[in-house]
Amino acid sequence: MITASVTSRSEVLQHLESFVKENMGSFLKSVESSWQPSDFLPDSRLDNFFDEVKLLRERAKELSYDLLAVLIGDTITEEALPNYEAWFHELDDLNRDPNNGWAQWIRGWTAEENRHGDLLNRYLYLCGRVNMREFEVSTQYLIADGFDLGTAHDPYRAFVYTSYQETATNISHRRVGQLARKAGDDQLSKLCGMIAGDETRHARVYKTFVEKIFEVDPSEMMLAFEDMMRKKIVMPAHYMREMGVEMGKTFGHFTDAAQRLGVYTSQDYTDILETLIKDWKIDQITGLNGSAEKAREYIMALPNRLRRVADRMPVPKLEYKFKWIE
Repeated sequence: MITASVTSRSEVLQHLESFVKENMGSFLKSVESSWQPSDFLPDSRLDNFFDEVKLLRERAKELSYDLLAVLIGDTITEEALPNYEAWFHELDDLNRDPNNGWAQWIRGWTAEENRHGDLLNRYLYLCGRVNMREFEVSTQYLIADGFDLGTAHDPYRAFVYTSYQETATNISHRRVGQLARKAGDDQLSKLCGMIAGDETRHARVYKTFVEKIFEVDPSEMMLAFEDMMRKKIVMPAHYMREMGVEMGKTFGHFTDAAQRLGVYTSQDYTDILETLIKDWKIDQITGLNGSAEKAREYIMALPNRLRRVADRMPVPKLEYKFKWIE
């Protein structure tokens, strides 16, 4: 084992690299066993293609305005994958050797995530309710504008972020799927469920990375956790905008719609924090220095503070008309 007194982040990552490589089979699905977007959508090679598209469009008519807006926002978020992969490649010590476990994980994670935007994009194109050019403009803006997640080049902070964000994405996709089923669109519900399943597994992997770092470098990991929570976890699409709209303004309207539907709320944000505290056994971590002990105190007290704030927040009213929706 490495002792915290002599660890650097580089040493910790090197120490864990073999663990990552040895467990890749459980972290990722093989390409051969993975679902693909074409598994869930009409097949253009078949004679019944147009009949299937017609049925898809009929079902999509029953989706509420807010639900369609949230689905589009989720899709734009998924389509900005080039930013997320580039962000990983900027993290210190993860990609020096293209054959090490960390580099293999990043490539495999990216390959799995790439299917999500493809699947949702095709659904939106076929459903007939979306101004695809406006949607595509927002996607291009989001990739071009980049983002600042507050992690700098630190893998510790990055793994806290991804543990949080992948869990949040799972919640959003799963609830969109549930609402789609209630609206009579079982096809959309199924594809959202498949994406949510990936996000659940990815969140579990990132949480495992943090758990392992806590074992060998507890103080630095605790301080990284605290720092991310003080900054607040911002979603990767926080700069989302439409043509002629100020950067980030559309994201605010998107999150308002998600809040109204109960797809993702401020209560969910706190629930995720409580889950991470429990899963990482924050109250049981030993070997912390003085600063890290204070960081733990802050983290343990934070959920109650967040709930008090969330209880005072009003449900946003429906006012905004998205350019994405005809």
